[in-house]
Amino acid sequence: MNRKEAKKLLKEYLSNENLIKHCLAVGAIMKRLAQHFDKDEEKWEVTGILHDIDYEQTKNNPKEHSLIGAKILKERGVEEKICHAVKSHNYKHEIELNTMMDKALFVSDPLSGLIVAAALVLPSKKLKDLKVESIINRFQEKRFAQGANREIIQMAKELLELKQKKFFQLAYEGMLSISDELEL
Repeated sequence: MNRKEAKKLLKEYLSNENLIKHCLAVGAIMKRLAQHFDKDEEKWEVTGILHDIDYEQTKNNPKEHSLIGAKILKERGVEEKICHAVKSHNYKHEIELNTMMDKALFVSDPLSGLIVAAALVLPSKKLKDLKVESIINRFQEKRFAQGANREIIQMAKELLELKQKKFFQLAYEGMLSISDELEL
């Protein structure tokens, strides 16, 4: 499956534009991390794009989130490694993170929201005007973007062996690469 096919599939299940943009942002972060780790960029990006495919179906039942998504993807013939990454990204299930791709998705998901929030408080509301240092500062403000699970974001150091600044830099670069599509 390629990016275009993943976007088409995502739009079959999601109608909320902000949620679609979130999925694209996570896909862009995943692609940039794949480049950094010399992994399959397309597979990682597709995984990020599809990670919340079931969100509108499960928003009132978080215990089902990601399990239904993985089932949808499996039924569509998506490879098992992507299905497992989607299933394991929801920390509530405590499913083992087996691969580097699983781990990258797990920590990238909450970071995307923090980066978006950090951009939206700028006068320009543009990613191009955001600095990595600002993301770090906002991360340290516990009341800022409270939905961005900082404990999970911090796990990048352990799971991906990336220092915080490097992880934030790579994530920012990924999102910046599709800033027009994100309208940020």
